[in-house]
Amino acid sequence: MKYAWIERHRKHWPVSLACEVLGVSPSGYHEYKVRSAKPRRNISDDALLVHIRAVHAEARGEYGWPRVWKELLARGIRVGKDRVQRLMRLHGIKARSKRKFVVTTDSRHDLPVAPNLLARDFTPSAPDRVWSSDITYIATDEGWLYLAAVPPASE
Repeated sequence: MKYAWIERHRKHWPVSLACEVLGVSPSGYHEYKVRSAKPRRNISDDALLVHIRAVHAEARGEYGWPRVWKELLARGIRVGKDRVQRLMRLHGIKARSKRKFVVTTDSRHDLPVAPNLLARDFTPSAPDRVWSSDITYIATDEGWLYLAAVPPASE
């Protein structure tokens, strides 16, 4: 309060005299000026939570607090990492855990197995005599996709 009065009246009174009369140090006044010149970047927890949720959603839930914090800093939102960690924990915002590897091949069964007609002889006697194909599984956000590859018919 005293520093603000000095700031308003410094055109009429020397800073050193005003500080002496008000019982404050000139260095304290100058520190006040430096602090007040810096833009305040305090953001409420509610506003920060909106930014945290936005970053988390844009990363499709893959970011934990360290990457969310770094992204907030990159966007110009100055905030401490402990605060980001605390807010994310309080509101249950977590990174998605990695999916467990699922084995899709089961060779230990008593079902009939097709015979190997090629016996690793990949030189057919004529076109369209030997065909081969393969199948694979692709994990997606919506579930498993099955991809079967079959070469085109020769002409």
